[in-house]
Amino acid sequence: MRRIGTGDVWDALAQGWRDFLEAPTQLFFLAIIYPVVGLLLGAAASGGDLLTLIWPMTAGFALIGPIAALGIYEMSRRREKGLPVHWADALGVFRSAGIGSIIGVGVVLAALFVAWLGCAQWIYRATVGPEQPASFTDLWRIVSGTPEGMRLLLIGNAVGFLFAVAALSVSVVSIPLLLERDVGSLAAVRTSVRAVVANPGPMALWGLLVAALLLLGSIPIFVGLAIVMPVLGHATWHLYRKVVA
Repeated sequence: MRRIGTGDVWDALAQGWRDFLEAPTQLFFLAIIYPVVGLLLGAAASGGDLLTLIWPMTAGFALIGPIAALGIYEMSRRREKGLPVHWADALGVFRSAGIGSIIGVGVVLAALFVAWLGCAQWIYRATVGPEQPASFTDLWRIVSGTPEGMRLLLIGNAVGFLFAVAALSVSVVSIPLLLERDVGSLAAVRTSVRAVVANPGPMALWGLLVAALLLLGSIPIFVGLAIVMPVLGHATWHLYRKVVA
């Protein structure tokens, strides 16, 4: 375990960008899968009682993103070893010895995502009330122009921050570690938590960068995630390399 500085975080992000430019075929890996998933979630949330979950679902990408970027970690691992890299190499993760342990961590992240959606719905009802908005315009009016909406934003973002910290602590090191060697889900998660505790400042910066870039990539109906997710995936691998010897 190593202590890193904020400069290492920026360097990892720069290395992730270089990886993306060197092997841009991974664009097709997420250009099809991830934006489609985002659009489907948005379409599902746009009607009925699910309208209030549009923002929680979008924010929840940060919770399940490490699993979505698993194939990108594999590409960076191969490039690091001097092996040829193609978008199809992302499927190589399913041949990894640690795939079972990776799935275990993925289940934890999925559980966090579901729990976050449940909390978000409860917070809405506790602050605004049981009645659902009739349209997105109505929801925006409630959120931006009423005291109940301001309480919703304040409490919702505070609780969402706690979920984000939990997901970061669980996954920032564990999944890349398991891709490289199967040490078991529990040991990998423990290592990841220790890495966050040992580097609170750099990891806080990393979490802010992830949140900002995911938000930026989500703005044009999630299409920007086709670039943001590969870059963050590559950068996560390099951050892991800086933290774990």
